[in-house]
Amino acid sequence: MKQIRLLNLEGVSAVRSQTVYHAVAYAQTPDTPDTIILVSPTQPYVCIGFHQNLAKEVDLAYCEQVGLPVFRREVGGGAVYLDHNQIFTQWVFQPGHLPAKLEEQFELHIRPLVETYQQLGINAYLRPVNDVHVDGKKIGGTGAAQIGEAQVVVGSLMLDFDKATMAKVLKVPSEKMRDKIFESLEQYMTTIRDQLETLPGRQTLKNIYIEKCAKAFGAEIIPGQLTPAEEAMAEKLDQEFVSDEWLYQKTNLRRVGVKIHEDVHVVEAAFKAAGGLIRVTARLRDHVIDDISFSGDFTLLPADGVEQLADSLRGTALSAEALEPSLQAVYQSAGIRSPGITPADFVQAALLAGQQ
Repeated sequence: MKQIRLLNLEGVSAVRSQTVYHAVAYAQTPDTPDTIILVSPTQPYVCIGFHQNLAKEVDLAYCEQVGLPVFRREVGGGAVYLDHNQIFTQWVFQPGHLPAKLEEQFELHIRPLVETYQQLGINAYLRPVNDVHVDGKKIGGTGAAQIGEAQVVVGSLMLDFDKATMAKVLKVPSEKMRDKIFESLEQYMTTIRDQLETLPGRQTLKNIYIEKCAKAFGAEIIPGQLTPAEEAMAEKLDQEFVSDEWLYQKTNLRRVGVKIHEDVHVVEAAFKAAGGLIRVTARLRDHVIDDISFSGDFTLLPADGVEQLADSLRGTALSAEALEPSLQAVYQSAGIRSPGITPADFVQAALLAGQQ
């Protein structure tokens, strides 16, 4: 029967919880066994995706103020707050031992996570391409990369999640958008703690997960340890991952709002109309306005007209054809007066946000 090594690590440093799977990948030889790592950090931290611009994604002043270290991983995705309430699931496999298609790698990695949650009585399922959902709420995502020659896929078991801190560590253009991110995390994320009256023990949770991995691979999961070469590589990467040269790599990728899950983004934009600047903060769900608010330095009467305009757009598709008739109707019914600002200007502001 195929054997897979298990590295069951508890109580490692924040940086080691990231460098360990990189180290196993970079130290891989043809004799290295396929490896599943289960690890949690002793202290919280922020981790950004490989392609992100640190200064644009993370509120570094806040992180420094509260003592949160920040690291960059070699797996894509967005900035995320991490702590001991997540058990990271990190697979490091030999080339060709996982499916070639990323979608199939994600499905394979997510299967034991879903089955673990289901055994606990949580109605989890794969939300393509690479998320785990419970009744429309995200309970985790996965990422993949080639590190050295190794195939790497990572995810997590989500015991709990500090949504308030997650909203604070992101660099956003306004506190209104930060509030909207927190509200959206509350509405569209969930955890084991949210789903169950009593949390399972950490080792119990791991045992279930290991059993599901063995089933998924038709393999025997054998406890093991880092080799001396892997430990040496991890120590080397512990230093590199905190270096400014690694952290402050520049990328040319354009930020696309803040992703809550595959269909939900929080976005913000500003549109300069003749009568003033219109700022819009919106939560978009599958190209439909789930929530929206307008602000700016324009003049608009009556005072509650802005709220009425926003209310009219919730549940509306993000298109000029759908938005403008709703706004025109409110302008007429509420008798809105807005010098230099027209319904078409609010439409342009909303569409601009949708492009972020």
